[in-house]
Amino acid sequence: QGKFTLLRDTRTDGSFLVHHFLSFYLRAGCKVCFVALLQSFSHYSVVAQKLGVNLTAARERGQLVFLEGLKSCLDLLFGENKEQSGQPSPLQFLSESTSDLKALFDFVRTSLTPTSSDSWKIPVLVVDDLSVLLSLGATPVAVLDFIHYCRVVVCTQLKVLLPALVQGTE
Repeated sequence: QGKFTLLRDTRTDGSFLVHHFLSFYLRAGCKVCFVALLQSFSHYSVVAQKLGVNLTAARERGQLVFLEGLKSCLDLLFGENKEQSGQPSPLQFLSESTSDLKALFDFVRTSLTPTSSDSWKIPVLVVDDLSVLLSLGATPVAVLDFIHYCRVVVCTQLKVLLPALVQGTE
């Protein structure tokens, strides 16, 4: 518990590890917050089905909190931003002049903070793919701050496991 694992791929696609971690932790009965910035929910769902996990059922049970980054980006960029429960979109930085990832961090922290009714084992945060945040306009410093806050607050205080993928060149 409380471990941060950064998966870096340069010459090969490491996304299979994200699918592995996602299915592994859901089968193990963990609560998972999945920040999916690279693919759609249906993509992850199809792959998870092949690995024996039903993402739709896990989401309905409250075991999986899924942030679909592609859909959130389109909603923000085309003015269809529907704020849920008065909270700003986790990717709010897209429509603001700053590249602050505070809304994304608040979404993660809120999603993983245990409630009295939670019966799940350890909470897990899975991020696919941090480098997409840079492509969307977040500064490297903002991404590093996001990871730092996740490590300090989410990993250390909430004892969350955090595997994250970043793709890059050498």
